[in-house]
Amino acid sequence: MNKFFSFLFIGLSLLVSDYAYSQRVCGQQESHEQLLQTDPNYLQNLNQIEEFTNDFIRNYDGGSRAVVTIPVVFHVVYNTSSQNISDSKITAQISQLNLDFAKLNSDNGNTPSIFQPTGNMDIQFCLASRDPNGNPTTGIQRRQTTATSFSTNNSVKYFAQGGLDAWPSGSYLNIWVCNLSNSVLGYAQFPGGSSSTDGVVLLWSSVGSVLNPSGGAFGLGRTATHEVGHWLNLRHIWGDATCGSDLVTDTPTHNTANYGCPTYPHLSTCTGTPVEMTMNFMDYTDDACMYMFSNGQAVRSQALFAAGGARVSLLNSLGCVPPTTSGCGTPTNLAASSITTSSATINWSAVSGATSYNFQYKLSTATSWTTLSTTSTSQILSGLTSNSTYNVQVQAVCGTTTGIFSSQLNFTTSTTTTSCTDTYESNNSLNQAKTIPVNTTITARISTSTDRDYFKFTTTTTNRNIRIDLTSLPADYDVRLFNPSNVQVGSSSNSSTTSELIVYNNGPVGTYKVYVFGYNGAFNATLCYNLLASIGSTTFRETESSSDENVQASKDVLSNISVFPNPAKELLIINFESGKETLNYITITDATGRIVLNQSYQTKVGKNYLELNVENLEKGYYILSVLDNELFRTVKFIKE
Repeated sequence: MNKFFSFLFIGLSLLVSDYAYSQRVCGQQESHEQLLQTDPNYLQNLNQIEEFTNDFIRNYDGGSRAVVTIPVVFHVVYNTSSQNISDSKITAQISQLNLDFAKLNSDNGNTPSIFQPTGNMDIQFCLASRDPNGNPTTGIQRRQTTATSFSTNNSVKYFAQGGLDAWPSGSYLNIWVCNLSNSVLGYAQFPGGSSSTDGVVLLWSSVGSVLNPSGGAFGLGRTATHEVGHWLNLRHIWGDATCGSDLVTDTPTHNTANYGCPTYPHLSTCTGTPVEMTMNFMDYTDDACMYMFSNGQAVRSQALFAAGGARVSLLNSLGCVPPTTSGCGTPTNLAASSITTSSATINWSAVSGATSYNFQYKLSTATSWTTLSTTSTSQILSGLTSNSTYNVQVQAVCGTTTGIFSSQLNFTTSTTTTSCTDTYESNNSLNQAKTIPVNTTITARISTSTDRDYFKFTTTTTNRNIRIDLTSLPADYDVRLFNPSNVQVGSSSNSSTTSELIVYNNGPVGTYKVYVFGYNGAFNATLCYNLLASIGSTTFRETESSSDENVQASKDVLSNISVFPNPAKELLIINFESGKETLNYITITDATGRIVLNQSYQTKVGKNYLELNVENLEKGYYILSVLDNELFRTVKFIKE
């Protein structure tokens, strides 16, 4: 059992059954049953693979195995900008997969002794550097779709249905990232199904890692570990039946799925009342409480890569081998500026040795690119459609060789050509912040690449809740909020011209400052943006419009926990949302599970704000927890 949870439960005398987590939902079984009904060859293929696997296990001599490296392509299909996850989230997810499948994850050591030694899957993953046509690639595809969500019916795997088509499954592991409906975190296809749908589907917010979490109980990257386990022919540990079989001999028989973070030992009521392996990646526990595979699971997955195995062709894939023509760097720092209804300027950083650049752009809904060649590090686009999202990418050309295309930049053309006058200049620093009225929309302009806009406003004892709306953006602008001590307490950095929003409730009374700036030097010398600083007596919610101030947190909710700054030196600011007034405990544990701080705090309905002095903590990783008698949430931070 994880040392952190062991110490925490003892110190606070909390029962696991009191947890109120939203539960993990894997769509694997639903997808599996759909394939049984629709694919006439699927069942026969499954039976043949199972027979082959059993033969492999019977003949396995326990010797060392060669590590299998699998090329991965991520197909990011998004409807909103928040679903368009960053490259860093994807690379963090690849790192987490590599740690988990090599049992190098730091929490593997928390596995109870009766389940030791744990299994090393001897499988690693790389982002593809060569596409199916032999061209350089980043291993990441992106598409904005009009579909607001996808189900387990595989529509996300087809461009014609709003998704992206699979790359050849014999050479790549396809991972689709999208918004999934019905609270599904992900699903995968067992080996034996159609190649056009082979791969893994993940909810966009689950992509990340233990060191780069996406947030919540399922934001540490373990959904991908669980689903890739299915793709590697592993079943749920309870066999999807009461006291069922997962077809692995060294995993104990489970009653059914386990949720949250069960207290060890958790006994099954099946024959023999075995101790359940709740920390296994193929159970349904929270990300922080699953951290091991068994040796039997490792051998079962390795059967796929033996001669004649269902996924043996991946051993010959060139997906992880960059093309010989890729001796040229990749353009970075793409930024859009001077965006109007029909034009935009795209800039990027120069690549050493580049003689020219291949510039591509298209409407986000289009299937083909328009390609231009330029020797400059900027490109002016004209004749664009107003109020439309465009994708751009750039490839460096170094003589006779070409590099890898950059990650896509997305921007949206304007809906108005009205110019404006900025009456707040100069306000280029915190000390120059100009006073703006609250609850009133103002307009201002970022007119050059070095222009910065700082504003200030004051809260009162009866109006301590803040909402910042930055809208009608003519370029890629971001916003930050600073408290009366000039400490940043909120930020919003959506891509392109997507509106920005910061909600900060129950902060200290005083003068706050708002910082508006162009990402990567983005600006528009003609058009203004709109800024609304709202204050109120009732809590603001991020899901509501700025005119709706009377929204309280949902009943019995403890959510949206965040800390700032991270890493922290002296002061750690905690924000979380509560659905009720109750006594909460704020607890900090170090990497060994030792409690280094434990104090009570009376929560309020809505957003809660708390400052902790962490100056005396040693440098390193810590887990901060917010608990009441029913709910439990954690977040990691670094003390530097």
